[in-house]
Amino acid sequence: MGFEDDFAGDELDRAVWVPHYLPQWSSRAESAATYTVGGSQLRLSIPAGQGRWCAGEHEEPLRVSGVQSGVFSGPVGSTVGQQPFRDGLRVREAQAVQWGWTPRYGRLEVRARMELTARSMASVWMVGLEDEPRRCGEICVFEVFGAAVDGSGAAVGMGVHPFRDPALHDDFATPRLPIDVAEPHDYAADWRPGRVDFFVDGAHVRTVEQAPDYPMQMMIGVFDFPAHPAAAAHAGHVPLLAIDRVRGG
Repeated sequence: MGFEDDFAGDELDRAVWVPHYLPQWSSRAESAATYTVGGSQLRLSIPAGQGRWCAGEHEEPLRVSGVQSGVFSGPVGSTVGQQPFRDGLRVREAQAVQWGWTPRYGRLEVRARMELTARSMASVWMVGLEDEPRRCGEICVFEVFGAAVDGSGAAVGMGVHPFRDPALHDDFATPRLPIDVAEPHDYAADWRPGRVDFFVDGAHVRTVEQAPDYPMQMMIGVFDFPAHPAAAAHAGHVPLLAIDRVRGG
């Protein structure tokens, strides 16, 4: 059965989306996204007053507004949780299990635009549920760093990351595309057994000859790096990732 969310109305569908970024390593309060829903669009932003994510735990200063279509963790003090960013990381706030949208194979499509500077980036990716340790691989639908955007286009990252999945290997590339990422574009990954094909605006960009073989959840996020060398020059800018729709099928 297909999935589609065009963000109609003025509320996020909380049965599908968790408006927090990996809250088990922080807390719901400290990982809450800044977002609005309106005009058939989800808008994630990072205003000046938004605090750091996992301050004191994440070595590089990081601010993020993200939503995810599932969440899972072990109890407080355990090492069980999705996407740990270092070995030995402990759960700080246990999360009730929620599987909002967790497909296994299919075509994944996102229509998005972004407003970035050299100190920010935006990304949409699928990640394994990690309800079993090996089910942790990633399919990156797109990843764009503002530092890789100029008048000629943008470097758009896409590919597969294994993390701790022994069946996968890293296969990730950042092809430079002649697109203005501040305008809406369609980013897609056609995920099949043993293969993922990546597309932008319907045009095939690259293929990875491997694929995670388990259910995955979608992660959507915009990120700010306060310690970036260009941070001061862009201190007043509010990073934005606007999503018109998400489709899967």
